[in-house]
Amino acid sequence: MSMTRRLISSGSIFEEEIGYSRAVVEGDWIFVSGTTGFDYSTMTISDDLLEQAEQCFKNIESALRQAGSGLQDIVRVTYVLPNAADFELCWPVFRKYLDKVRPAAMMIAAGLSDPRMRIEIQVTARKSP
Repeated sequence: MSMTRRLISSGSIFEEEIGYSRAVVEGDWIFVSGTTGFDYSTMTISDDLLEQAEQCFKNIESALRQAGSGLQDIVRVTYVLPNAADFELCWPVFRKYLDKVRPAAMMIAAGLSDPRMRIEIQVTARKSP
């Protein structure tokens, strides 16, 4: 492993079970794994799509903060939703967190690993100098 590589955990049981990190810091770059709407402190997830989207951003923000960064440093975001028709419903939440940031973005409609999950968000960030 590179000397500049740092692994960040959310404490989610999934990270240990599957073998991944919530985020990886490599130099100035931060790669945040696909993040769902689970509240990792209670390992619960809301049935509500918008609450899940909000929790995704809270989880992402926590990982970025641990990496010495923040939402303002996001350069790319990928949204994954099982139901493509739900994408537009999430736009107000996306704007709330990323309106000033305006990262490059992509949405994919695909199944997620747990049927309770209605959205997953992955980001790449670069630390500000």
